[in-house]
Amino acid sequence: MKKRIIECLKESGDYVSGQDLCERLGVSRTAVWKAVNQLRADGYEIEAVRNRGYRLVQGNDVYNQDEIAEELRTSWAGRNLIFFDETDSTNIQLRLLAEKGAPEGTLVVAGQQNAGKGRRGRAWLGPRDSGVWMSLLLRPGFAPEHASMLTLVAALAVAQGIREQTGLDCGIKWPNDIVLGGKKVCGILTEMSTEMESIHYVIIGIGINVGIRQFPEELRDTATSLSLETGKETSRAALIGAVMRAWEGYYARFLEKCDLSTLNEEYSSLLVNKDREVRVLAASGEYTGICRGIDDGGELLVEMADKSVRCVISGEVSVRGIYGYV
Repeated sequence: MKKRIIECLKESGDYVSGQDLCERLGVSRTAVWKAVNQLRADGYEIEAVRNRGYRLVQGNDVYNQDEIAEELRTSWAGRNLIFFDETDSTNIQLRLLAEKGAPEGTLVVAGQQNAGKGRRGRAWLGPRDSGVWMSLLLRPGFAPEHASMLTLVAALAVAQGIREQTGLDCGIKWPNDIVLGGKKVCGILTEMSTEMESIHYVIIGIGINVGIRQFPEELRDTATSLSLETGKETSRAALIGAVMRAWEGYYARFLEKCDLSTLNEEYSSLLVNKDREVRVLAASGEYTGICRGIDDGGELLVEMADKSVRCVISGEVSVRGIYGYV
């Protein structure tokens, strides 16, 4: 009944009388009153005015399974949706589900995550009501060596989703950071389970800073959020829907050749370090060069002083701008 009441209020956009809701739902006024109070407890801001009825206040960021499901409008990504109010890590929870046979496209979302991790084992906390913390399950048929490129495909989808919902033009810091104003707004972590030459599953974890207004001192120079960049609230449910729809489009193009040949031009156009000097921090030692984009396999192309070009593979390599984070 709660879902039907929300649908009625959204459809109206104005006040709907209690009597009208009773007649539409075939329930008593008391039942409607109780359901409205439950919806308020779920986070919906609903006004009640005598002789006018109930009205849903637009703009409050309600974040639950029903709201996310309504915003998806996808063919397969997220159609099996699992929402946790709080969990350790969406990647951890999705891995458990994958091992039990969860289907491709399963999407795990959390309102808060307490043990998330980023690339190279770094901690990635997800405070309540502050961002999008989600993980998507894939069961691809291609060989494991192609899987690293999925991080870059996901970066394109996130950039498109943010652009659609906020109007902000994001950049990408190879291979897995989305950047606004020279600061990180999103990180992507891809993990997989393989056996010999086949992939059991791939998990793409995405963390987007949405409503964070203040970062710890050690992150203030390198991290930002959509709220800080726009000065207003962004619907997290709508953002998830936009990212998942963009993902389906980009992933379909990737599957045509299992490389980035059809996406390279767009990805390189968003690359914040393109044609700028970068420092590559590798296990064998660090070196500097000019970033010239990526190749069709997702490797970063770095031009050295002698004009030779090195191909940088992601993994444990870190790339930094000479004068800062980007």
